[in-house]
Amino acid sequence: MTTDKPFSPSCDRNRDPILAVLREHFANRRHVLEIGSGTGQHAVHFAAAMPWLTWQCSDVAENLPGIRMWLDEAGLPNAPAPIALDVRGPWPTQRYDAVFSANTLHIMGWVEVEAMFAALDAALADTATLAVYGPFNYDGNYTSASNREFDGWLQARDPRSAIRDFEAVDALARGIGLPLVADVAMPANNHTLVWRRGITAG
Repeated sequence: MTTDKPFSPSCDRNRDPILAVLREHFANRRHVLEIGSGTGQHAVHFAAAMPWLTWQCSDVAENLPGIRMWLDEAGLPNAPAPIALDVRGPWPTQRYDAVFSANTLHIMGWVEVEAMFAALDAALADTATLAVYGPFNYDGNYTSASNREFDGWLQARDPRSAIRDFEAVDALARGIGLPLVADVAMPANNHTLVWRRGITAG
């Protein structure tokens, strides 16, 4: 591994548990938009492991050079060049049958989280799947002491950031026709939430 590529230790730790969830829920998907690709580590791991998917990275413009380093080194035919995307717009005109995002909702302000879900309404195909990984609160409560400490660190760093309430995020998803199909507990007190458009909520 070259030393100039951006590197996130947490990506290395969580990639295989996330992949296990995505293998199931993206098994019949074809075109994935990753929102907030970060370093690009997840993208190369997931695109290599799921070659039936075209994995489209996206992030704010300043993060694209690092993502390109990972993609260029991997040379995967199903991982095209990353695109610039700020959730407040503009968004790509293509519609995707899957969207993935990891560790983004607690970094954005809530206004940006709302903007992301509002824009997803047009970006998602009629039977699309949305998978989001990260920490969440349930019934207004932290799921662990470490998440409470992490939330304090987030808000000290940026008052707009915070661990999001599952119920509030799920309401945004349901508002654009995405009923929840899975809530998978993950290592380190995280969850992967999966919504699917075009089904009847149970």
